[in-house]
Amino acid sequence: MVMLADPDRDREFMRRALIHAARGRGRTSPNPMVGALVVDRDGVVVATGHHERAGEPHAEIHALRAAGDRARGATLYCTLEPCSHQGRTPPCAEAVVAAGIARAVVATRDPNPVVSGRGLLYLATHGVEVVVGVRADEAAALNRAFFHAVTEARPLVIAKIALSAEAAVAGAGGRPVALTSMPANRHVHVVRAEIDALAVGIGTVLADDPRLTCRLTYRERPLTRIVFDRRLRMPAHAALLATREAGPIVVAAATEQCAAAPDRVRALEDAGAEVWPVGDAPREVVAALHAREHRLLLVEGGPRLHDAFWRAGLVDVVQQYLTPVALGAGALPWAQPPGRFMPPARVVPLGPDVLVETHVHRTH
Repeated sequence: MVMLADPDRDREFMRRALIHAARGRGRTSPNPMVGALVVDRDGVVVATGHHERAGEPHAEIHALRAAGDRARGATLYCTLEPCSHQGRTPPCAEAVVAAGIARAVVATRDPNPVVSGRGLLYLATHGVEVVVGVRADEAAALNRAFFHAVTEARPLVIAKIALSAEAAVAGAGGRPVALTSMPANRHVHVVRAEIDALAVGIGTVLADDPRLTCRLTYRERPLTRIVFDRRLRMPAHAALLATREAGPIVVAAATEQCAAAPDRVRALEDAGAEVWPVGDAPREVVAALHAREHRLLLVEGGPRLHDAFWRAGLVDVVQQYLTPVALGAGALPWAQPPGRFMPPARVVPLGPDVLVETHVHRTH
């Protein structure tokens, strides 16, 4: 006997599965975050699981192992379609059938073309009742970077901007000014804990000498840091180059500049950086990150780098940290980029500041 279908109950169990999925935040890339529940015929959750790290068992496997014999005749709630192919781990769809699951409720299909629909078909043809689409939008939003990278063949790009009360990004003459409060700074580091790569322009490095590490929260994986430095002005003694243990450091420079200044290239490489000769800088760097299975790139600035990404049509999400700090006369205004934004997807108070996150119209 299978537990009778109840749409409200399915939504509630899927809500709980999504909570478990989010426990993998910042740890599973390039894989998606996935959560699973095993619920018996009486509606009792007998096991839970979530995907913890790439290369390790998927959420379904953790849940099925924990359920043991109690999985037979039960319902599996999973936030993403079980895989049907041999990847870093064996096919989950086969394990679901072998465990005796009678009904599978899945939030959304896996967009990966080697999976999409095949896992669901495998379950259905092996006698498992399949329901798809429960809280699909929430499941897709949780894994927006994974879905985007698979369907668009490039990382999701977030442009991060801190704005003063005048909607300016710097003081008179472009003078750098710390705008955000400690709560907002903590949030920035939470974002850094989840992304795959972070990019800044050489102007930011020369003005601030940043380390570009994740300091105010815990990050488990290495973080790729990219400096767009067309003319190879990056100093070999920059603070960033002393943080190689935090992850790769990339200097993206013009191809002709790398050829003209091999000693500068060698000095940066000796200091621990990778130097990438590039022509169309944003596009080539984004393509290289995709080849490395990076799903999410945060572009922190400055204005010239943001403009280059906008002109290349590569910005997907904008995170604006709005602050009450007034910079006064001559402040450098934010150059409103071309194109349309969707209504704010998120508005988050952060002490005296506010985060407003919006999507670029063309990608949604």
